[in-house]
Amino acid sequence: MALKPKDIALRAASALVLAPAAVLAMWAGGVWFSALIFAAGMLLAFEWARMSEPRDWKVVGMAVTAGVVAPLVAAHVGLMSLAFVLLVFGAAAAGLIAHRRGGEGLDAAYGVLYLGWPCILLIWLRASNSEQGLYWTVLVFTVAWAADILAYLVGSAVGGPKLWPKFSPNKTWSGFIGGLLAGMIAGSAMAAWLDMGALNFIWGGVLGLTAALATMGGDLWESALKRRFGVKDAGNLIPGHGGLLDRVDGLMFAVVVVSIGRLIVILIGGHG
Repeated sequence: MALKPKDIALRAASALVLAPAAVLAMWAGGVWFSALIFAAGMLLAFEWARMSEPRDWKVVGMAVTAGVVAPLVAAHVGLMSLAFVLLVFGAAAAGLIAHRRGGEGLDAAYGVLYLGWPCILLIWLRASNSEQGLYWTVLVFTVAWAADILAYLVGSAVGGPKLWPKFSPNKTWSGFIGGLLAGMIAGSAMAAWLDMGALNFIWGGVLGLTAALATMGGDLWESALKRRFGVKDAGNLIPGHGGLLDRVDGLMFAVVVVSIGRLIVILIGGHG
């Protein structure tokens, strides 16, 4: 895939608008970060509805939104077990509503789980007002962004054999490898720079590599979903990027890996 300067410039301009808001909310934590996740969850829910159920997307979108946001309220106040229980019930309710209106109930139910799970984990990662909550949240965003950006740049510049042409014809093995290396370096750098307990330079690289692999997997998975629903982009919210889901698909998978990493650090007696 040839490098397209205009496309890269448009992507960069969009990132310059969106990234500061995400960084500021991440830094502030508390209600500010939760508000960011709430807003993202609602936008993602309606993007999912328009993509999966275009004939009745407003009603399905409201059902998926309710199924995603209710657990986030519980997560914000520290009731994580309740958040996951509400997520399951929200998925069942959204699926039932979509089914009764003649739509595909499983798609609506899956949308709640697909979007809600990583949003809850992001709130859990940042829930602590201590430096640790900030550090782990910075880690997941840094690794996911590094992997995503370098995969695009390396794949555009180098090209070569396609990674999975059936579902994502533009992604290449060169970009995939570039993204993995970027994630590994970012993970090592974050662990070396920040005090993250048992997560040292080496294990930070392992976690970064694994999270970068999850980022690539999330991107490919969303490509397969879009192919299934017959759409090119999940939406048109972000110029040069498509929808919000097109930008956070990899992050949604990476946060699961990083959350597991943080849990391991906590269990082995670190202060993660």
